[in-house]
Amino acid sequence: IARTTASLALEIERQISGSILALATLPARTQIANDRFRSAQLRTLENVLKLAADTRRQYYRAVAANQQVAALVQAKSTAEATAELFKRLGESGGVNKLNQARDFVFYAETGAQLAQARIQQRIEREKLIRLMGLWGQDLVALRLPASLPQMPRLATVREVEAEALKRRVDLQMARADLDALAKSLGLTQATRLIADIDLLGRRTYDREFKDNGAGGLDRESRRTRTLELELEIPIFDFGQSRVAQAEETYMQAANKLAEKAVNIRSEAREAYQVWRGTHDVSRLYQGQVLPLRKIIQEESLLQYNGMLIDVTQLIADARGRMMSQVAAINAKRDFFIADVDFKHALIGGGVSGAAASGGAAPQGGGEPGH
Repeated sequence: IARTTASLALEIERQISGSILALATLPARTQIANDRFRSAQLRTLENVLKLAADTRRQYYRAVAANQQVAALVQAKSTAEATAELFKRLGESGGVNKLNQARDFVFYAETGAQLAQARIQQRIEREKLIRLMGLWGQDLVALRLPASLPQMPRLATVREVEAEALKRRVDLQMARADLDALAKSLGLTQATRLIADIDLLGRRTYDREFKDNGAGGLDRESRRTRTLELELEIPIFDFGQSRVAQAEETYMQAANKLAEKAVNIRSEAREAYQVWRGTHDVSRLYQGQVLPLRKIIQEESLLQYNGMLIDVTQLIADARGRMMSQVAAINAKRDFFIADVDFKHALIGGGVSGAAASGGAAPQGGGEPGH
């Protein structure tokens, strides 16, 4: 609305304009916007799944750290009792200084490993707290189990690759982006010759006063209505560059979608193999290694009491059993983390590849790497 005034004149102009091209392409643009909104929803879902996967992995690491501390506390208690016994035997001359020193250093190393495990326990707990967003009273209320849960039965999984291709959120997101690009390409091709079409409706009211020659003024007024159509046509650019750019963008997205499908198949197979492998390793520790370590330590104690072996072998067997217990805890932790990876390899979000294991096992003198 425009208003112009003078001493004896008044002009009021009212006009309304709209883009016909925008109105004509509204359904297509609405579909493209819906596809992009769906893609944004899937992207949000992927971020939520990633946070959930990271939190679950960190939960198992924190619980495994608790179990390692409990195992080392028990080992230190046993080593402390043995050290006290050797101290008394040394005072009475029943044990020489060499064997006594070997037992004392085993007790000291166990204490150092326990201290390292407690540091790692606090670190893993704080990482979990950050992922869960806890503070204040929630920190006090947070209670974690002392040990990892029992190993579940291994279920048979078929058609891992097909299941991943059907359920992966990131693949659905890539498909939605590709659909939106395809529709955008069709719209670009349809409108490449005309940049815009505007329809303009104008209504004008003029009023002025003129001298009538008799010493008076006559008022004259006019009302006009006009309708205009404006077309913007790019003279030097007939849309080939825009169409070419849209086509290349579409082909790039199509190739990335194909690459993602190939990678998803590989990730699903890899996660499945790690899941099966870590399950077998953990079962091996639980079913064979730990029971045999217990038998070895019990028999070593009997032979030591019968003076058939010296204290060096007894300490070595005790250290071996303690390290096997820590390794068994780590193997069980790795399985539960691999279980998280496998599930998220099928649905997307938070896929870490090959069973990432955080929280290093406490290291000590003579401890083998895990």
